[in-house]
Amino acid sequence: MNMMNLKEIKEFLSGKDDNTLFHEADKVRLQIFGKDVYIRGIIEFSNMCREDCLYCGLRKSNRKLKRYQLTMEEILEGVELAGMNNIKTIVLQSGDDLSYNKEFIGKLIEEIKKRLDVVITLSLGERTYDEYAYWREKGAERYLLKIETFDEELYKKMRPGKKLEDRLQRLEWLKELDYEVGSGIIVGLPGQDLDSLTNDLRRLAELDLDMIATGPFIPHPETPLRDYPHGDVNLSIRVIALLRIMNPYSNIPATSALASLHSDAREKGLKAGANVIMPSLTPKRVRLLYNIYPGKNESCQCVIDEINYIKGIIEKAGYIPSDSKGYSPRRLYA
Repeated sequence: MNMMNLKEIKEFLSGKDDNTLFHEADKVRLQIFGKDVYIRGIIEFSNMCREDCLYCGLRKSNRKLKRYQLTMEEILEGVELAGMNNIKTIVLQSGDDLSYNKEFIGKLIEEIKKRLDVVITLSLGERTYDEYAYWREKGAERYLLKIETFDEELYKKMRPGKKLEDRLQRLEWLKELDYEVGSGIIVGLPGQDLDSLTNDLRRLAELDLDMIATGPFIPHPETPLRDYPHGDVNLSIRVIALLRIMNPYSNIPATSALASLHSDAREKGLKAGANVIMPSLTPKRVRLLYNIYPGKNESCQCVIDEINYIKGIIEKAGYIPSDSKGYSPRRLYA
């Protein structure tokens, strides 16, 4: 089934047979990952951004957002929380904020590795080859750089001044540097139709990724897309299932965007093939300011409560919270 053609993908996206789709996806994830669900602790250390993406609340044109930047010590406090809760993967994420330069991020990676035996994932947007190489050398092992859409015209419209080919080039650089590489798409982006989404799934599979993240579009009131409807949760779950079937060895999260639209959507995502959840370890005083979309980081204000809440979701879905570093098995089977 993982060799599906475009017609079959589109039929399943249309809701042709959800029971078969979800059952097959769950079967595939059980074969590869068993019942383990990997927990990745994410620290969102800056909401400053030089970009002006139409769908994102962090866009530079959003003058109403209170901006913040964490110091190295503040970031390391979040890292210590991960250690205390036996979380073995740290995700360092920010807007495209160049004030955190190559050396700062390099030093941060070194400090984390000194203190804890963890895997470091970076999600810092578009940087130079030299920066990516330096951070890999310092000990970062994974990098997440989402595409959002493979439709070139839609991409140009949604990310003013940006080209899809430049984003794809960076994914190639990251692969060349031997990162575990992740990307992903938004489901229900204004201007996206089922044909476009079908093509997105095919293109993602062709990239042969270690991680694939997807979530529904959620309109932000301080963006030009404020009046568009949010993405469909059921369609987003189908996308997760299809991604699992087409990319059996990739790590796929049940994202916080799902939870923002429906309280049990992450549980459904796990049952449809997802095998990762990422609780926020961002300090309480700023976590609501990492406002990519409405509802983000609102489930729990306390980090410990959030981690326990996440574990509860995993267990309710019938799976086991894992303290594994969760390396991608894709390379074992490549």
